[in-house]
Amino acid sequence: MKKKIGFGLVIVALIMAVYLTYQSWQRQQALKHFTHSNVPTLFFHGGGSSYHAEEHMVGAAKKAGASAGSIIAFVDKNGQVTLRGHFKNNSQNPIVMVNFENSTNFNFADRGRYATNVVKALRKEYKFSKVNMVGHSAGNIAIVYYMLQNGGNQDMPQLQKYVAIAGHFAGLNFKEIPDAIKQPAGLTLDSQGKPNKMNATYQEMTQLRKTYPAHQTQVLNIIGDIGGHTDGTVPNVSSLSLKYLIANRAKSYEEKTFKGRGAKHSALHNNAKVDKTLIAYLWSK
Repeated sequence: MKKKIGFGLVIVALIMAVYLTYQSWQRQQALKHFTHSNVPTLFFHGGGSSYHAEEHMVGAAKKAGASAGSIIAFVDKNGQVTLRGHFKNNSQNPIVMVNFENSTNFNFADRGRYATNVVKALRKEYKFSKVNMVGHSAGNIAIVYYMLQNGGNQDMPQLQKYVAIAGHFAGLNFKEIPDAIKQPAGLTLDSQGKPNKMNATYQEMTQLRKTYPAHQTQVLNIIGDIGGHTDGTVPNVSSLSLKYLIANRAKSYEEKTFKGRGAKHSALHNNAKVDKTLIAYLWSK
């Protein structure tokens, strides 16, 4: 009996040794393919959603070896931030999943304030001078208004990379939303991405054409097209209007369209092809 137990312990030890060796090899491979920095990447979910919508993308980044860990930043209805989790010293490409308790707030300035409070809360705990941001749907509004409120603030971290997914910059065509954020009927864009009509919110956003930090931020705009130039929720024309707001001042600006069932608005943040594109853009060497 003792021999069997001893043999079993040896097998367990061998399995653990193989597993630890594999983990070490995986980390070494990741270092070859990905940057290694303390720049945090903040993920912002869409309206009526939560940080759970970010988990698939974050999990893909960890599985690929691009990021070593993540924490959650909970923001209550008053904008107060509570951090859950902790990064180890020198964590590789740390990720912050942001959760807005008031996720259906149509006051876009509040969304920018919430994002600002998250960055400030992180700065109290960790030292970093640059930050990446990823937004899905209304999460992009938080990022845009964060930049409206902080783009010229030298005391805040520089926005290094921004990935927009299914953003509704020029508005949505839902009946129940305020006129200030509705998409104007007959909306078209010129070659520079400028809308032929602008709602009040988009007009406010155009301040970025003068205040967005010049040649600082790399921008990737991801659009979903399930047919008919829409992701089923946001018309492509609204997502593509980001170009007019910031392309003239961004360090670089790219657009990538995904098609098919996986390009549906609510499916883009669970799309393996989007994961791959996102990971490569944010962290590949």
